[in-house]
Amino acid sequence: MAIRADNIKIAYGENVIINDISLHIPRGSFCSIIGPNGCGKSTLLKALSRNLPVQSGTVEILDKNIHKFDTRKLSRKMAFLAQTPHVPEQFSVRDLVSYGRYPHTNWLGILSREDHLVIDKAMELTQVSHFRDRELIHLSGGERQRVWLAMALAQEAEILLLDEPTTYLDISHQFQTLELIKGLHGTMGRTILMVLHDLNQASRYSDHIIVINRGEIVAQGTPDEIIREDLLKEVFSIETRVIRDEENNCPYFIPLKGVENG
Repeated sequence: MAIRADNIKIAYGENVIINDISLHIPRGSFCSIIGPNGCGKSTLLKALSRNLPVQSGTVEILDKNIHKFDTRKLSRKMAFLAQTPHVPEQFSVRDLVSYGRYPHTNWLGILSREDHLVIDKAMELTQVSHFRDRELIHLSGGERQRVWLAMALAQEAEILLLDEPTTYLDISHQFQTLELIKGLHGTMGRTILMVLHDLNQASRYSDHIIVINRGEIVAQGTPDEIIREDLLKEVFSIETRVIRDEENNCPYFIPLKGVENG
């Protein structure tokens, strides 16, 4: 199992964000987490990546308790891309992407020839090579997002946790980014777990979808099992028409109208 969480609870003081969630993500799977704003999606991803402590329950990575890994070893196994990562804006693009290699370097932190090749390949895949020497402060939000993804790819971890990887990207770069992630899953066997707001994108690219609402898992299954008119109405308060995309072998929905809560 790539990721296993059993009965985890996450709270900020008295405010419980995640309540007794259990999930199992098999190796090599492509899984998306969806749900309304504020339901706990990003909080869950932070806990699964050890960026946020859990009050109770356990998290395992590759059949080993996540707290048994030291930081460098965990970083070789798992890469986490936050939704709004922060770094000094004077860093150059190549400097930031290079940080993805440090879990693989010796104690001096010296990059090898192989490291430099991996860094160059990550920048090429994410189409940021042409501004490799530019400082982050001079990049658009979409360009920065692609640079952060390049850093995650340079890490060469077996498991990729991505929190809204298409944030700030226009529709063209959203498609290119998700196709890139799909390629990492298909040709390299990476395990992908990502948070997405776009349900149709989740349906197209995922083989498994987890639906969270009010800090609990309310449904999980294949896109065909999740993208249903009744479920979308219950969780997202929206009337929809679900249509089959035969070319991509997945369902997608057309929104019709919102449903008043009450």
